[in-house]
Amino acid sequence: MAIEDTAPSELIYALDDKPKIVTASFAAVQHVLASFVGIITPTLIIGGVLGLGAYVPYLISMALIVSGVGTFIQARRPFEVIGTGMICVQGTSFAFLGAVLTAGFIAKAKGGGPEEILSLIFSICFLGAFVEIILSQFMHRLTRIITPLVTGIVITIIGVSLIKVGMTDLAGGFKADDFGDLSNVGLGLLVLLIIIALNGSSNQWLRLSAIVVGLAIGFVVAGFMGRLDFSHLGSLPIVSIPIPFRFGFSFDFAAFLPVALIYVITTIESTGDITANCLISKQAISGDTYLKRIKGGVLGDGINSALAAMFNTFPNTTFSQNNGVIQLTGIASRHVGMYIAGILILLGVFPVIGGVLQQIPKPVLGGATLVMFGTVAAAGVRILASEDLDRRKMLIMAVAFGVGLGVSMVPGVFDAAPKWVGNVFGSPVTTGGLAAIILSLILPGARHEAVSGHTA
Repeated sequence: MAIEDTAPSELIYALDDKPKIVTASFAAVQHVLASFVGIITPTLIIGGVLGLGAYVPYLISMALIVSGVGTFIQARRPFEVIGTGMICVQGTSFAFLGAVLTAGFIAKAKGGGPEEILSLIFSICFLGAFVEIILSQFMHRLTRIITPLVTGIVITIIGVSLIKVGMTDLAGGFKADDFGDLSNVGLGLLVLLIIIALNGSSNQWLRLSAIVVGLAIGFVVAGFMGRLDFSHLGSLPIVSIPIPFRFGFSFDFAAFLPVALIYVITTIESTGDITANCLISKQAISGDTYLKRIKGGVLGDGINSALAAMFNTFPNTTFSQNNGVIQLTGIASRHVGMYIAGILILLGVFPVIGGVLQQIPKPVLGGATLVMFGTVAAAGVRILASEDLDRRKMLIMAVAFGVGLGVSMVPGVFDAAPKWVGNVFGSPVTTGGLAAIILSLILPGARHEAVSGHTA
């Protein structure tokens, strides 16, 4: 039978409610603040490693614009087929970093400059997106894979692995000179405590504003601490215009294969994120309606990634942290997704706006994202808690968590293996998700779980 949440709803606005403009805009800003750094960071990393230099500002603008378009598609659900019809904020996927960098190095080894590098990367990412698009059409036949057990494990691993990112930011950011300084930790904890205090209020406006107020106060305090620098804003272009396939089109099979494999994995990851969103938004997480939502969401992810490559940015996926924003604000209305889309597109078209938001210090963001990522992990635990955990399921959970979180805790475990092995299995979601799927299929009892876990 379908899994339902019998607890009283804590949502202020349900999925199809239409909040007033001020409320919707306020909620949208919080989603943007939660996802902004995640959207632009992969571009900053790739640009720095591959030496893309002057092209980086344009790539960041394209990342924001495409994220806005993708978020609109997911929320609007065109033709009732593409997208989830929920707040599924689209953003640049970290899962593709290794594969994209590998493709860049292949182009570089052939003597290619920045434009040749970007041409190869965006070409293989465009073709690879059709892997996810095709897989989306078979989601209804993959009930032996998309079980509450597997999705619960994947969601939990996503949340737990992201907590490390939040805590790293809270301490100052990766490889920061002042990493772990008490001023960083104190600033992050201040933001965290403000969000907790406001979210626990019975006043819905205080609860709604928890993340924005926390980030705003943290931003102001950081300014008094001398942590803000707006000197770079004058060098940013006034407007950025999307140009389809600006860098041309090329192909290399060795570069394409790792990207194609990651698209398979992100199909599973997106399924987990969408399931968590369904749970938080008080929607069914089993049955025909759920499977149609998953199918549309994965199709939307694939189409959005194809659009991303076409308009010169990296593959998109459904962001996990925005599920935490829904939980904290109590606003699940898909109409808020339209506002989020508009803001992201505006940030991309006018880079100076995004440049201001770029100045939010890492500890301030860490204080906010830490609780959001923890909420994602809690959503996964909640799904697992609804299962009848027999010895077989406990074994699957133990192995999946062991290998998945193991590669997160010991990132160098595949250093001696071929590079493609590290690219594919270096992700905790990839390794843990594959382990859960394979064990669910081969251990006795899989057939019974597949049938009983998804009958309406």
